[in-house]
Amino acid sequence: MNQDDIDIAERKMQFLFALRSRGVTDKRVLEAMEKIDRGAFIRGLFAERAYEDMPLPISCGQTISQPSVVGLMTQALEIQPRDKVLEVGTGSGYQAAVLSQLARRVYTVDRHPRLVREAKAVLDAMGLVNVTTFAADGSFGLPDQAPFDRILVTAAAEDPPGPLLAQLKPGGIMVLPVGQSDNVQSLIRVRKTEDGLEYDELRPVRFVPLVEGMGKDG
Repeated sequence: MNQDDIDIAERKMQFLFALRSRGVTDKRVLEAMEKIDRGAFIRGLFAERAYEDMPLPISCGQTISQPSVVGLMTQALEIQPRDKVLEVGTGSGYQAAVLSQLARRVYTVDRHPRLVREAKAVLDAMGLVNVTTFAADGSFGLPDQAPFDRILVTAAAEDPPGPLLAQLKPGGIMVLPVGQSDNVQSLIRVRKTEDGLEYDELRPVRFVPLVEGMGKDG
């Protein structure tokens, strides 16, 4: 093993330690995040910071979330192996790749066609055949593929969007950031029960806003 391999191995150990220390304790989630190399989703100047617990910029003015937030959101979904999951906000594709290790099927949608193309290329190169990407307005979900066992939204809305709640199966879980400003957002978990919706507030977060319509990047 050469020095570069040793350095990468040490960074990955520190990466997993950081996840655990920030509350990501689910064994399946940690195994998924150990298996999926975040470095594959980050190009250019920031590639060397791929294993740090921080958000990083990607194309189209978006970000790749910090790993501990990815882990906490994934953990909050309580994904079962037979679940069908919808992710709104593909971004780099990293979160979808992590979900692919836990669920039967992952559908991921983003309003920026360029991000979808770039993410699909990485996901395909990794051989993740259970992830399907869509360039579409994610605030309306994917009605043709609904219903979903789990829904994850990686952009902040003022309230959980009605179309997404409608596409969630009874007994299903949705995790998303809500808040009216960049400064005050909460990560919440919504459970759809036979009696209605149950809400849990999980932690403060900061995400880009959920925007209707398609991006202008072609």
